[in-house]
Amino acid sequence: MNAQTTDQTTDQATGQPSGDRTPRVVFACVRNGGRSVIARVLTEHYARGQVVALSAGTQPGERIHPEVAHALAQLGLDTSRERPQQLTPEMVAASDLAITLGCGEACPYVPGVTYRDWPVDDPGGQDDATVRRIVADLDIRVRDLLHELAPDFPLAPSVLIP
Repeated sequence: MNAQTTDQTTDQATGQPSGDRTPRVVFACVRNGGRSVIARVLTEHYARGQVVALSAGTQPGERIHPEVAHALAQLGLDTSRERPQQLTPEMVAASDLAITLGCGEACPYVPGVTYRDWPVDDPGGQDDATVRRIVADLDIRVRDLLHELAPDFPLAPSVLIP
């Protein structure tokens, strides 16, 4: 899959087409308090602007799961600005790829957007070891996705490697 599409805007300095636009991925789960937040934060951390990541939920909760915030903070990843938000068809349509993480049939379908489902356990209410396992699972998946979307971009080492 080639998630990069041609941007029809022009470079202000040269007047020439600006080239490929930055791939956009939306991660969706039910409450937007766990899996989708982990995936978005990891993507933004590793991609450093090469891929834009959003996260949203089909039934967003009031806050991200505290156990998720704790696990990510232990890895040096900040979640203080994360707020659950409603997944909308417009959000999906603005993305090249929609990755669902347990939201099932409630996720809006938008023609032309590539969908993938990552069957990942819900970290909400889980013990530290389980949340770390879920973060490790998503870390592998996100890194593989970034190798696919930006194959020439060198990724920093995994946050899970001490």
